[in-house]
Amino acid sequence: QVQVVESGGGLVQPGGSLSLSCAVSGSSFTIYAMGWYRQGPGNQREWVATLSNTGTTNYANSVKGRFTIFRANAKDTFYLQMNRVQPEDTAVYYCQGYTQGGNQIWNWGQGTQVTVSS
Repeated sequence: QVQVVESGGGLVQPGGSLSLSCAVSGSSFTIYAMGWYRQGPGNQREWVATLSNTGTTNYANSVKGRFTIFRANAKDTFYLQMNRVQPEDTAVYYCQGYTQGGNQIWNWGQGTQVTVSS
């Protein structure tokens, strides 16, 4: 059974930085692509960034130039480096993996809360 641990969230001041991690274990599927998503108060879950198995990255316009998605040497650990955070970045952040066919690999986890406030 797949286990996913999202961590690294917390309280950060506007303009600050935070690094989120997503550790995956027990997956019988190869993770071909991985995405970070977020759900702010009163909002639906929205896509933030994607990393493909070729290393291609894509970002939502709202975070482009500020956030970086990457994969550690341990292949099933993924990160979201958040720089110059803004109050609008306040949300619960989730990670999700995808098969080569684009299928979601695991059920959504608990996420990690990021709060941007002075």
